[in-house]
Amino acid sequence: MRLDKFLSKCGFGSRSDTKKIIKTGKVTVNGRVINKTGYIVDELEDVIKYKNDLLNYRKYVYLMLNKPKGVVSATQDNLHKTIIDLLEDYKEYDLHPVGRLDLDTEGLVILTNDGKLTHRVISPKNHISKIYKVKLDKVFNKRKISVFEEGITLNDGYKCLPSEIEIIDEKTVLITIFEGKFHQVKRMFQSIGNKVLYLKRISINGVQLDDKLKLSEYRELTKDELDLLNK
Repeated sequence: MRLDKFLSKCGFGSRSDTKKIIKTGKVTVNGRVINKTGYIVDELEDVIKYKNDLLNYRKYVYLMLNKPKGVVSATQDNLHKTIIDLLEDYKEYDLHPVGRLDLDTEGLVILTNDGKLTHRVISPKNHISKIYKVKLDKVFNKRKISVFEEGITLNDGYKCLPSEIEIIDEKTVLITIFEGKFHQVKRMFQSIGNKVLYLKRISINGVQLDDKLKLSEYRELTKDELDLLNK
């Protein structure tokens, strides 16, 4: 790996930032001062220091982000801002979203460069739980809870896995689903003649959206949260 890229992955800013740092002569590799930005290092074996402080390489990064409406859960898009555009740092890690949220849906998105974790979370066979807060156009009929618990059938004939409903008020519910079909939550309520006005994902496999994160804000996952995702 190039030395400037290594420093960027250690949190020293963009590649242009790290190039300037290297040229100051304050970076050493195995005790030798390196001024060449393109110098190739072994990130796992070499002893790399900045001002005599040992630098530790992180291969993977895991973030939680509170996605606002109007932002696409993708790495690139020609029409809309993406969640990657919201990141002010971590650019060198080539992060991607773990699953997707609709354009008009808010809430929890996990970002990582760990492909194995992504596959584990989004694989249909693993039935990962996802909890959404839903605000509806009409009063939710309590008698419909059993329909969701048994596995509601969508208008196209697809029968969903059993889901869980918790009523917050007459037009607000929490729904827990264990799959991720296209527009699934909206289509589930549409099948009982109700319309979703507001949708927010608040949990993935037990990882709760940090209520201190404002829309567009993000932070790294804690060890406990990462353990939940790997469960």
